[in-house]
Amino acid sequence: MQPTPDLRPPPPLTLERSSPDVVQMSLAAAMVLGLRPGRFMRGGHTRCLNLLLTYPGGCASNCAYCGLARDRVGSHSEKSFIRVEWPTVAMDDIIARSRTRTDTLERMCISMITHARAQADTVAILRAWRREGELDRVPVSILCNPSTMCRDDLVELKEAGAERFTVALDAATEPLFEATRGVGVRGPNRWDRYWEIYEAAFEVFGRDKVGVHLICGMGETEEEMVETMGWARSMGEYGCLQLFAFNPEAGSAMEDVERVPLGQFRRVQLARYLLDKGIVRAEDFDFSDRGQIVGFGISDARLETTVALGTPFRTSGCPGRECDVSACNRPFGDGPPTDFSSFPFAPSAWDLDNVRVQLGDLDGVISREDLSERTLAALEELGSLACRG
Repeated sequence: MQPTPDLRPPPPLTLERSSPDVVQMSLAAAMVLGLRPGRFMRGGHTRCLNLLLTYPGGCASNCAYCGLARDRVGSHSEKSFIRVEWPTVAMDDIIARSRTRTDTLERMCISMITHARAQADTVAILRAWRREGELDRVPVSILCNPSTMCRDDLVELKEAGAERFTVALDAATEPLFEATRGVGVRGPNRWDRYWEIYEAAFEVFGRDKVGVHLICGMGETEEEMVETMGWARSMGEYGCLQLFAFNPEAGSAMEDVERVPLGQFRRVQLARYLLDKGIVRAEDFDFSDRGQIVGFGISDARLETTVALGTPFRTSGCPGRECDVSACNRPFGDGPPTDFSSFPFAPSAWDLDNVRVQLGDLDGVISREDLSERTLAALEELGSLACRG
């Protein structure tokens, strides 16, 4: 018989401890494990343990929109990430608490940061998780850092027990990626490298087991986002699309950039769903002169039926036990509870009435002109580098 785990709050952890002994975990996951008090609005509790590798030196990347950026003031463990607290917890304590919650846990996700030890420590955490018999039935996703990886690393992760693999591309176009994640912010990330690892992952994990993260409203048009989603979907056959709404992080280089207009995000959410389900292809959409979606490639009747499902507007992420519902619902990860972006629960009829209005709102759009001066300067520098190259 297994001993009863000690579920008292863990002692404070010193900043010197790092992964794989400790990880940071999302506030929602900490609430599920009883590490933080709180209640989930409208029953939208998370069914995924979102874990983040952590080191005293922090992340080597300097992404313009990220709270963990290298140049952001403060120690790594004190920085916010998607605007919420990520408490640092011993991995042994997470495993002990998780053993008592396998009826509600549907997935665990390990998020890498840019660090030399990220691959080895991710494998160590995977193996520790898989050694627990009760937890072996809880599938594990990897949110990777392609900048420090090669194909052999993917094989090692798969053999250690990872079930799914996701690449956090985030920016939907190469100029935006390089300006906000690469040369424009003196970061190590490169567009081509991310796509190389994404493509290699299909060979290792198989179709329907590889996904890509994209953030809507970073400065791309809706047409550009659809093109990139279509490319990601078709590459390797059946890539999975996971979408976020841009919502500025205080203290980041893009803190002054406006949140993506909900009209823009709703149209891209609906496009993502139709592409992810194989209902349409990227070339089936129609766009305005401003690059906004004005036709989804299906009849009005089928479009209304799809909207009425509500599913396209829920958080998109790695799947859980319920068909078409993500285990990783990231409650309010990309928008406030007063004005939802991704719904962490099934939207009500009233919610969907608002969604229908938002879908038809073509006034708001985040474009290149709406980006902060720092990000625009990075784009200009990228352009000059390309001309000189």
